[in-house]
Amino acid sequence: MFKGSNVALITPFKNDKLDEEAYIKLIHFQISNGTNGLVPAGTTGESPTLSHDEHQKVIELCIKESNGKKIVIAGTGSNSTKEAISLTTHAEKAGANAALVVTPYYNKPTQEGLYQHYKAINDKVGIPILIYNIPGRSVIDMSVDTMARLFELKNIVGVKDATGDLDRVDQQKNKMGNDFIQLTGNDDNALEFNKRGGVGAISVTANIAPRLCSDFQKASKSENDENKLEAIRLDKILQPVHNSMFIESNPSPVKYAAKLLGLCDDNVRLPLVKVTDPTKDIVKKALVSANLI
Repeated sequence: MFKGSNVALITPFKNDKLDEEAYIKLIHFQISNGTNGLVPAGTTGESPTLSHDEHQKVIELCIKESNGKKIVIAGTGSNSTKEAISLTTHAEKAGANAALVVTPYYNKPTQEGLYQHYKAINDKVGIPILIYNIPGRSVIDMSVDTMARLFELKNIVGVKDATGDLDRVDQQKNKMGNDFIQLTGNDDNALEFNKRGGVGAISVTANIAPRLCSDFQKASKSENDENKLEAIRLDKILQPVHNSMFIESNPSPVKYAAKLLGLCDDNVRLPLVKVTDPTKDIVKKALVSANLI
């Protein structure tokens, strides 16, 4: 179920409020262009600056608009275990298929603290949970051994790996086996990630190139030699786009790209700001090179 191209949805704003019309438009853009799953209220959705009500609203809207056509993996993480439990139980009641729970940032828990955090959430819900391991933002790195302990729990099913370390794919596969779901959080390493045992991505680029990302993911997991070559070809097309999405802090570049495509405005919430003119030029050129505009 949790494989292929899953989009880390941006949260459109107008006058610093949730732009529901644009958000719904974006969801249906994804549905009609082959995206496997929708991931609302994650980092790319600016979850740190969403109010509690807004966080719940974007998840509820996503579930309602997808209407069972696509899986919904709700972003429900927090550095407060109590809040993460609250957000995850809400997502479950709203009808989410799974929850994406980031490792607690700022607090810097030990490996035992990480285990207890996820166990507490696991024990309160009945939907699958994906660990989101992103040391670059959270400072902490969940060890493979801690993941293996968590995988023994009833709801922990896999990881969104944003370590950027491809060796982790091998280590996690060797430790937990093929049933442990591995999705990359780094668009640029998706080809090699899948070769090593990954089954897909939670993608920033998919916001603006859903069909390309979906076609790439399908081809990359094919056993057919022709499809493997197609995956390499699509990866080359996508690489400039992937790179342009992270020149400045995500999601500012992808929101600017979405504006160029007429999907939504490029407003972000402080402390994030809109991208600079040099970055705009790079994003435009990347979109042109991929025939997106």
